[in-house]
Amino acid sequence: MAASVGPGCLRLLRGVAPWRSRRHHCEDIALSHFLQSLRKLPLRTFSTNARRVHTAPARTLSLLRPLLFLVATGGGYAGFRQYEKYQEREWEKLGLEIPPKLAGHWEVALYKSVPTRLLSRAWGRLNQVELPHWLRRPVYSLYIWTFGVNMKEAAVEDLHHYRNLSEFFRRKLKPQARPVCGLHSVISPSDGKILNFGQVKNCEVEQVKGVTYSLESFLGPRTPAEDLPFPPATSCGSFRSQLVTREGNELYHCVIYLAPGDYHCFHSPTDWTVSHRRHFPGSLMSVNPGMARWIKELFCHNERVVLTGDWKHGFFSLTAVGATNVGSIRIYFDRDLHTNSPRYSKGSYNDFSFVTHTNKEGIPMRKGEHLGEFNLGSTIVLIFEAPKDFNFKLKAGQKIRFGEALGSL
Repeated sequence: MAASVGPGCLRLLRGVAPWRSRRHHCEDIALSHFLQSLRKLPLRTFSTNARRVHTAPARTLSLLRPLLFLVATGGGYAGFRQYEKYQEREWEKLGLEIPPKLAGHWEVALYKSVPTRLLSRAWGRLNQVELPHWLRRPVYSLYIWTFGVNMKEAAVEDLHHYRNLSEFFRRKLKPQARPVCGLHSVISPSDGKILNFGQVKNCEVEQVKGVTYSLESFLGPRTPAEDLPFPPATSCGSFRSQLVTREGNELYHCVIYLAPGDYHCFHSPTDWTVSHRRHFPGSLMSVNPGMARWIKELFCHNERVVLTGDWKHGFFSLTAVGATNVGSIRIYFDRDLHTNSPRYSKGSYNDFSFVTHTNKEGIPMRKGEHLGEFNLGSTIVLIFEAPKDFNFKLKAGQKIRFGEALGSL
């Protein structure tokens, strides 16, 4: 039976239809505005109970690809280096000699491209920031635990006494902590580890066993005799021979590495007179034993301060070599020395003579006298002439402290 619709119902339906169409139109407009606002939102991550939905535009992902590639390649290279170090440790356990594997030219160039001088200057400024009293003990205690610092030897054991990291690094020792050996003619100028020592053959000096650097490149080019304690030479062999000023003498060297936990000051290794200083502004690469085995002529690349003069047996020199975060090398009697300064460019050098019209000899130094300091661990290199019967009282790799004997006649 068909249902009939009366005139009243028809009028009601005609009124509802326009109202429903207007409502749908408004909903469409509201949805459109909502979708446009979503497009303007920054990259976000929406979380649900089932999964995480990332709304990342394709352009952002394309920008991240080079970074991911660098992270992957860098991580792979670091992993390969760690595997090589693991092999070296296993060889050492078996008593096998580790053949030196030198860095390629591109690896050295890549390392030197890192702004280590700028980073070291920033580190130096950070070291000068005064720490709050409550923060000093936890910060210094962490450093002591990490690098094995013996604070019982410090002149001031109270950690709250050191206002900043620089003061803590340059802490003084108790007078009886380092007795100076009086029986031997040459003592260790600092705490550290003996990397190498012996007689200088030809013009190549070993920084570690099997890895050398040029004597002439390390000490610098020759200048007129009145400016340096040694006269000019014309070849590698003659350069070495000119350093040996007395008949029957030989040229010797010793390399001492100062770790971050070592006492950072260095002293005069013997009685001598300092007549000249040469400052090489250079790179500030790490000088730890691993890097010394990897980079040939590492000490010639880095910033260094060469002090030259004479002792009772002839030529004597002490060189303080800078390293990463060790741009600051201080010589107590040399106020004109400014290391890791932006006014000096790599590849240059500057000379200063302590011999003047009023001082005809230079700066006299007594054995054990305070000479200078680093802001963190680094390296000391001694190069000197002595009679042929000079003997070192050392073993390669041994730990040594300031005041202990290096060698004697």
